[in-house]
Amino acid sequence: MPHIPDRTDKPRAGWLACLIAGVAVLLCLAGCAGLPTDVERRPSTAVTDGADTVLGRMVKAAAPPGEALSGFRLLPMPQFSLHARIELARRAQRSIDVQYYLVQNDETGRYLLRALRDAADRGVRVRLLVDDLYTAGADPLFSSFASHPNVEVRFFNPFPAGRERLSTRWAASLLDFDRVHRRMHNKLYVVDDTFAVLGGRNIANEYFLRDGGSNFIDIDTLVAGAVVPRLSSLFDMYWNSPYVYPVEALVTEGGQTPQQLRERFDRLTSGPETLHPEEPGSTDLLGNNPLAQDLDTGSLKLVWARAEAYADPPAKALAPTPEGRGLPADEATDSVLHNVRRYLRGAQSEIMQTTPYLIPGRGGMESIRMIRDNGVSYSIVTNSLAATDESLVHTGYRRYRAQMLRLGVELYELSPKRVEETRRFGMYASASGRLHGKSAVIDRRIVFIGSMNFDPRSELHNTEIGIFIFSPQIAQQLTSLIGFIRLDGAYQLQLGPGGGIEWVSPASGDAADTILHTEPETHFWARWKLEFLAPLVPESLL
Repeated sequence: MPHIPDRTDKPRAGWLACLIAGVAVLLCLAGCAGLPTDVERRPSTAVTDGADTVLGRMVKAAAPPGEALSGFRLLPMPQFSLHARIELARRAQRSIDVQYYLVQNDETGRYLLRALRDAADRGVRVRLLVDDLYTAGADPLFSSFASHPNVEVRFFNPFPAGRERLSTRWAASLLDFDRVHRRMHNKLYVVDDTFAVLGGRNIANEYFLRDGGSNFIDIDTLVAGAVVPRLSSLFDMYWNSPYVYPVEALVTEGGQTPQQLRERFDRLTSGPETLHPEEPGSTDLLGNNPLAQDLDTGSLKLVWARAEAYADPPAKALAPTPEGRGLPADEATDSVLHNVRRYLRGAQSEIMQTTPYLIPGRGGMESIRMIRDNGVSYSIVTNSLAATDESLVHTGYRRYRAQMLRLGVELYELSPKRVEETRRFGMYASASGRLHGKSAVIDRRIVFIGSMNFDPRSELHNTEIGIFIFSPQIAQQLTSLIGFIRLDGAYQLQLGPGGGIEWVSPASGDAADTILHTEPETHFWARWKLEFLAPLVPESLL
């Protein structure tokens, strides 16, 4: 079995530990490693004749007459979200474009790759673009996948050496740190230029309730109709950029034939054949059927609305100079951050927001003050110290908690214990529940869903993608989902009489609420480590 590195949605604690471990031994290697030059990147663009496919005709039949609108279905349940991707792949006829920060070499990742391979065998063009941070040890999987006809695989901002392990990758690139710590954080899946899935989930077990240690509460949306060609063009912008490299330019196969590589792919991806919703006839939190049921009957249940999609340009992360990266992220009108701030600052009455990593920074605090000065209520759900998979990030977040509370922001932190106790989000059993969804509801009529965390890394170092949906119905659905998290799975924060942070655990019935005065569900050493590290970690790297 290939080496499977530890992974997270943010390249922070992992690279820090690896850097410390590898500096002394492999510093000389860092001066030698370099990306290949004169790489052939065959340009290609989205297949645009999707309207003449089975999926395209179904979307056309379901769309309301008149104005060109887009159809949406929120995907809050992990099994239903993976199911949607698999079913779209099974029905694809022209093309599948897949872009992810992480496609893990685990049961989920291999299952999706098999479905994509099967589509390619039917003649569907498959383009897979993966950020290279967490592909360590998976080169044989991706190169054997790329050996199939109709399949291309490219890596964004790859590591040139030490590719077997995350630690050796970082050690071999120490002198190139300013490049390799900048990543493509986008998550996008487009089929036949007619359907897409976009949101916060990567492709790995923990995003689909299949990890034994921890699983994420997340949100994706199924997209159809008018905005999908825009999403395809955003994919093309990355696919044809100079910052992506074909897998063949990075991996040498030692003379193996394509047939041998395809046989290796079969060996590497053997495993369970289904990860679908368990019970026939089951519905998700919003009452939706598994997508296959609607596709089979031709009765596509979507909410139709106007939408806008944005993605940061690849050069945001990787242009050779800061000047070449263009305008600052908060001034680039096509950037995700600019448009999120634009709509948040334009709120008239209410904002509800979820983000797993919350470090407002100066710009974020300016926005919060402006919003609150306008009399707009503002609530944010994020991870507690016990729930987060990035304790270093928590050091940055906690610097702003009291300020946000004093401004009247309602802060909620996810409780792993309460998530385990409720079945609303899925059967977590003994696995820890963690928040991963990046979303916002503005004035109960505008919804944001995307890959962007509300922190410096998403603002400065990573590329992101997101969509705005102008629909009171979708807004009401997401409001309900956020309400479920706040009610069943979170602590509410408040300032105590002495100005310290207190965590309120709501009680059921007539019992009194429980008020805690230390980070809940944590032990002394976790809190002590945080106190020790907090002054040492620059906020810009969190």
